[in-house]
Amino acid sequence: MSGGAIPRLVIAAPSSGAGKTTVATGLMAAFAEAGLVVSPHKVGPDYIDPGYHSLATGRPGRNLDAYLCGPGRIAPLFLHGAAGADLALVEGVMGLFDGASGMGELSSTAQVAKLLRAPVVLVVDASSQSRSVAALVHGFASWDPQVRLAGVILNKVGSDRHEELLREAMESSGVPVLGALRRDGRAGTPSRHLGLVPVAERRAEAVESVAELAARVRKGCDLEALLALARTVPELPDAPWDPAAELSVAEGVTAPQRPLIAVAGGPAFTFSYAEHAELLAAAGAEVAAFDPLRDEQLPPGTRGLVIGGGFPEMYAPDLSANAPLRAAVAALAASGAPVSAECAGLLYLSRSLDGKPMCGVLPAESRMTERLTLGYREAVALRDNALAAAGTRVRGHEFHRTVLEPGAGAGPAWGLTHPERRVEGFVSGGVHASYLHVHWAAEPSLAGRLVASAARGAVARSSA
Repeated sequence: MSGGAIPRLVIAAPSSGAGKTTVATGLMAAFAEAGLVVSPHKVGPDYIDPGYHSLATGRPGRNLDAYLCGPGRIAPLFLHGAAGADLALVEGVMGLFDGASGMGELSSTAQVAKLLRAPVVLVVDASSQSRSVAALVHGFASWDPQVRLAGVILNKVGSDRHEELLREAMESSGVPVLGALRRDGRAGTPSRHLGLVPVAERRAEAVESVAELAARVRKGCDLEALLALARTVPELPDAPWDPAAELSVAEGVTAPQRPLIAVAGGPAFTFSYAEHAELLAAAGAEVAAFDPLRDEQLPPGTRGLVIGGGFPEMYAPDLSANAPLRAAVAALAASGAPVSAECAGLLYLSRSLDGKPMCGVLPAESRMTERLTLGYREAVALRDNALAAAGTRVRGHEFHRTVLEPGAGAGPAWGLTHPERRVEGFVSGGVHASYLHVHWAAEPSLAGRLVASAARGAVARSSA
């Protein structure tokens, strides 16, 4: 089997809340427990579901977002992530045909399925219907002839009789039923203001949840039929995404030495795309993880810092209590070393979060609110900085219930151009801090520029 013919399925649903994550994660775990090497993927920008996928498969959960990375990168990124796998499972986002607002099918599960030439298995919430399920599935199967809706998994089935009625109705639809799962809250995953609670915050319980999901899927789904369906895919003509090749044309990627870039992790900072660390390494950096909740110092020799998103508001007292690390971060920023901070990282660099002292790198205060800020954004770098050259255009997304006052510094990080126009974030010295989440695979020069800046700083210090 060639690399482009990796067996694959897209797990979709008519709408959010039907049980895509439950079914997709259970399938990943069940196939992995059966001895297959399973590659997990998620449509859209979400960071949390891939954490459960990773737990189920033992491989990094990877995102496929055509808005953030462009449709042309979807198959290459998929092939990169799925290299060496026996099976790839792709969890969809929202409803099958729902994409970026006002942009047609862009970033929808349907678009990704077409780009991957993958069959779609539709997860249907059957809890309040019987015969109507056939009409629902027929509509989804016929809406776009280029989308191959090849099977259905009935979720939240109430009883043996309910399942019998559903299967009878589906016989006339032409779409086979590949599974039926009963209503069961035991394997649920807890949620809060931004969705599921990340794996890193409840690992022991998450392991139990994933094991229970696998057991439910084994009992209720025809794994042999699903695997056979996944093996009917054609070969993809694309070459796998290669971070080193991407960086060969990016600005400033030749580092005279390997500067150490510290990347924040742990329960408070769980939002990161796997490709970011790969790009940093390909650009010449040594990448070291640290946990701001536990580690009192940055990794020895740190020359640059990446602080991604997460839930610092849930850990503000503990983050604040780690005064030695806050001082180390502030000192690194004051030295001019490159610091890239997104969303949670932005809050961590502020003076305070919900009244608790943070690193004090930025002249701003942050706090939780009831208002959700959510959506895709287009932005441009307004001036040269450690992360982006002036004029660099990116697509990103915002996802938070916090506010920062002020929301931008004298040197803003980005000028947002769509869907609204405003400036946002902070650029000061080597610091680039913003609410905007950006997928660096779409703009590899960001990683290259950060590493080059760290390397120049390391050379300057060694020659001083």
